[in-house]
Amino acid sequence: MIRRPPRSTPLYSSAASDVYKRQGEGHAVVDTRSSAAFGRGHVPGSYSIQSSSPEFEQRIGWVVPAELSILLVSEDEGASRKAHHKMAFVGLDHRVKGILSGGMAGWSQGGMAHATLPQISVHELQGQLQTAEGLRILDVREPDEWAEGHIEGAGSMSFRVLADNLKEIGIGPEDHVAVLCAGGIRSSTACSILLRNGYRRVYNVTGGMGAWTAANLPTET
Repeated sequence: MIRRPPRSTPLYSSAASDVYKRQGEGHAVVDTRSSAAFGRGHVPGSYSIQSSSPEFEQRIGWVVPAELSILLVSEDEGASRKAHHKMAFVGLDHRVKGILSGGMAGWSQGGMAHATLPQISVHELQGQLQTAEGLRILDVREPDEWAEGHIEGAGSMSFRVLADNLKEIGIGPEDHVAVLCAGGIRSSTACSILLRNGYRRVYNVTGGMGAWTAANLPTET
């Protein structure tokens, strides 16, 4: 028997003003672009969940509260429709109530403010650890990854459960916090969660622990 892909629910484009209004009413905005694009500019309060990840649809389910309807932001309408189709494989497509027409260009043309997320390299992180007082590190990989090697003094909390355990990470909303994972994608998701919860001094570490170890920077187990 040939396994056919599920049929997605209808998908409609929404103007920036409509996305802004519905976000205010409680809809979750999910930005499916790359972490670099999200860093350059995104809808304030949106989740960063990159659609190129093989776990994209699962990450939607892990991170976005089940009771929230979803609005998608992508590079273009075609990318939004591909992301929506992926969500259909785990039955999440019905939660999508629209896509931002024109992507972030449409958002800017609509006169809406955007937010940014600073991206720092592992070398910049190391330099700040040596010179900046109070910089915290949050490693959002899974526990088995953490056990294989991590940066000395870093906190650990999987991005999947971060939103429900912010009090456990020992990092306050006013702290400067550099967030990393294995490559910089899950950490972008974690950064977006922190930003949604009032953290403002947040930095995404590009390349993550993969770049850190490739640069022969010190780790501990």
